[in-house]
Amino acid sequence: MSKATPITKENPFCICFVCLGNICRSPTAEGIFQHLAEERGLGSYFYIDSAGTSAYHIGEKANSRSRSVAEENGVKLKSRARQFDAADLEEFDLILAMDSSNYQDIRQLDVQNKFAEKIKMMREFDPDSKHHDDVPDPYYGGMDGFQNVYDVLYRSSAALLDQLEQRVEE
Repeated sequence: MSKATPITKENPFCICFVCLGNICRSPTAEGIFQHLAEERGLGSYFYIDSAGTSAYHIGEKANSRSRSVAEENGVKLKSRARQFDAADLEEFDLILAMDSSNYQDIRQLDVQNKFAEKIKMMREFDPDSKHHDDVPDPYYGGMDGFQNVYDVLYRSSAALLDQLEQRVEE
């Protein structure tokens, strides 16, 4: 992330959160980040989106368990699943993969290696992750897995917003 470019309402910072199907992890990250930005009065300084590397769930709402955990924590997940594509590499200032497999899928779309600096792992921002671990996929587990993912994404999003907030210019 370039620290030189200020973030303004006229030039909002664009972030895309990416997982496999865009129904669990990435829409949760999108919702949490938007919620935190709004709480801090910074919502209009960011354009937030999410996508999946697969086309499995295009047009679907976030998984009901993801929505339930988010709502229990005061966050609404409003997005609909879409597939990440090469044009997103150009559009977004920061692209955050939820796991190493999605990271590799995104990097493969960057055939000229022009956008490597803006493609990161979500847990690079997690103060509790020493090795930039994957955000675990909760899809096949129970509700505890969804709460764990929410907690990981909340920590990571808050730390990311702390960094980006320093670049916001009124």
